[in-house]
Amino acid sequence: MTSAAHAEPPNEPTAGTLILGIETSCDETAASIVEWRDGAPRVCSNAISTQHEIHARYAGVVPELASRAHLERIVPMVREAIRYADLQDRRISAVAIGNRPGLIGSLLVGNAAGKAYAWSLGVPVIGIDHIAAHLTAGLLDAPPVRWPALGLVASGGHTHLFRMNGPRSMKLLGRTIDDAIGEAFDKAATLLSLGYPGGPLLDARSSAGDPTAIRFPTPRLTARSVREGGTDDNCLRAPTESGSTFAPVLSNDRTLDFSFSGMKTALLYAVRGVPPVTNRPAPRPPLPLTEQRISDLCASFQAAAVNQVMDVLARAYDKLAAQDDRPATLLVGGGVTANRHLRAELAKFGDQRGIDVRLPPQQFCVDNAAMIAALAHWKFAAGEFDNLRLAPRPFSALGRF
Repeated sequence: MTSAAHAEPPNEPTAGTLILGIETSCDETAASIVEWRDGAPRVCSNAISTQHEIHARYAGVVPELASRAHLERIVPMVREAIRYADLQDRRISAVAIGNRPGLIGSLLVGNAAGKAYAWSLGVPVIGIDHIAAHLTAGLLDAPPVRWPALGLVASGGHTHLFRMNGPRSMKLLGRTIDDAIGEAFDKAATLLSLGYPGGPLLDARSSAGDPTAIRFPTPRLTARSVREGGTDDNCLRAPTESGSTFAPVLSNDRTLDFSFSGMKTALLYAVRGVPPVTNRPAPRPPLPLTEQRISDLCASFQAAAVNQVMDVLARAYDKLAAQDDRPATLLVGGGVTANRHLRAELAKFGDQRGIDVRLPPQQFCVDNAAMIAALAHWKFAAGEFDNLRLAPRPFSALGRF
């Protein structure tokens, strides 16, 4: 494996290149123009239209409503991005589309619009993986980054950890086996009747609570408990009965995966009580949901979720460092990276290990088209183009998804 001292930098994009990015994977309709300048992607415009007012009554995203809203908003967002970019006589070099993963109906809107714009401009179209794009959010309007890097995506739909040689070169180290951390925060907020979107409301409410008031379970995931058969990275090898061949034996060593469903169940029991079991003593009724109790539950749940992320992150860093592959940078992205407690812990992580932590500004934590266009700059420099047959996909192509 390449060591930190010998990591090969990715292909350098050409200065002055302008890329139009389009993002419609879930409930944000976004368009952005990003220019490569001074060794980094610089945001010329970043237009976003959220759909929170549409989905609030359902406490979650309704796919059909989301795709219809994208249809209404995509052209105005592109026009706004072009207007604010003030291109004058400069030409757009390519159109980048977030075409996976996401809600298929929503992706179809952005995919069709992006290809239409690319065809009308006579420029290449570039399909972008939404998850990989999140890891470039901290590079926007920032100094050049050093490689290799750890990449952490924490959002409403994804919690994944990567080892990266560059924006186009990444290996999946671990991922959630059930809920994403943002999904867990949203469901916790729903259980506590905080409103929608739940993550920011839970974060705000936690400031008035005690993070040690309630103890939530911490998963201890191993290859044996996570998946059948394991992989070469987390399996032992043992001879079969005949002794002629070798078969995998699952390891009890901890993986770098995440799990938040057990915490969510524990919160459900704390709020509504433990269900009775036949032939066993009746469980104690739950404590009253006073205002302070709600704040304590928010703070404790948030702290437990963030602590799990930081534990996995620390073990990943230590594992790579022990292999003489110490990361120089930590790239983070996704809506949950706007969480105050997580941002504070990530900053502390960087200070303790002397690693450059790239925390994206708040406007680039949520789904946005600037990160789509930013990642496309490296693909453009490498000549990785798609054609008008590009199709959206509901799943990512990165690692074990």
